[in-house]
Amino acid sequence: MAKIYTKTGDDGTTGLLGSGRVAKDSARIEAYGSIDELNAALGLARALRPDAASDAVLDRLQVELFAVGAALADPDPVGPFHATIRWEHVARLEAVIDSLEAELAPLRQFILPGGAPVAAQIHVARTICRRAERSLVHLARQTGESVPDALMIYMNRLSDLLFVLARVVNQRAGVPDVPWRGL
Repeated sequence: MAKIYTKTGDDGTTGLLGSGRVAKDSARIEAYGSIDELNAALGLARALRPDAASDAVLDRLQVELFAVGAALADPDPVGPFHATIRWEHVARLEAVIDSLEAELAPLRQFILPGGAPVAAQIHVARTICRRAERSLVHLARQTGESVPDALMIYMNRLSDLLFVLARVVNQRAGVPDVPWRGL
């Protein structure tokens, strides 16, 4: 049986798909580390037992985020995983957002993250998603790095979806959104 530790990262580097090693604090590793953190946050949301339809959305997102991580671990623009997230993934997120928004009254004020525990956790995931998106923008601006446009837009839509999903989860649980009352 293979051991979980390889000792190859003891020098502060990690391997990428294909060939090559990079520093563990490189922009690429930071980006896919944030994706991994987001996936774990969604796993926690699922452990809080959302309704079945919301759980199905979260399940699909976790699978796709694993593919996002693989895409980021493949720095070669023509590598087998680099362009795993395509425009049809973005379109599917938009369709899910539209479907979920149809369940909600229009938002007329700012809301605070909260409500039912699972909705609050989805809001936490949304903030991690925004950080991951910022990491992708930073990575894309690095000389010699490549991040597919579809992947960048996917992450932007994903944070929108998580916002709407948190609201829907609250509504389905009979828990109101938490309005921001101002100062």
